Amino acid sequence: MVRLDRIITRSGDGGTTSLSDGSRLPKHHPLIAAIGAVDEANTVLGMVRIEVLPEVLAEELARVQNDCFDLGSDLATPPGGPYEAKIARITAAQVLRLETAAERANAALVPLTSFVLPGGSRSAAWLHLARTTVRRAERDLSAAIAALPERAFNPECLRYLNRLSDLCFIWSRQCNDDGKQDVLWVPGRNG
Repeated sequence: MVRLDRIITRSGDGGTTSLSDGSRLPKHHPLIAAIGAVDEANTVLGMVRIEVLPEVLAEELARVQNDCFDLGSDLATPPGGPYEAKIARITAAQVLRLETAAERANAALVPLTSFVLPGGSRSAAWLHLARTTVRRAERDLSAAIAALPERAFNPECLRYLNRLSDLCFIWSRQCNDDGKQDVLWVPGRNG
């Protein structure tokens, strides 16, 4: 159980933040950016959840929001340390759950004839914002892995982010009446 007694710690006032193992990184470090982008994506997913959604989608979003906390915990704690037994890690089963949800939801959609512009319904627009935020988290994590070659990272984290961004796209189409209300790109329309 997590217990947060102090929210204001002042420990980050100098431009650094601590990881679960007590080490500190500058707040501009790619790993901190990745953790922050996961938090931002989770916030956007929370905005999606206040919309009227199919029950299955609402349940899947709730699980993904919890996964995002697991992901942040995983990224903030190097594998193999003294806290290992207490840390939630992203697993292959979580990645598979996203893949299964994506395949199931995508099967019900009308086939695409062009790229989809973000929009349509409000929930779809929020999901596009979540998708692009997850993509940023994925890029930031990739940069963190390159910046910290001596540190081990759970490979399931990148896989999870990649699948989640795909799933957010599929869910956005689902929220647009199974793709029937998608706003499609028309090449050269403004020319």
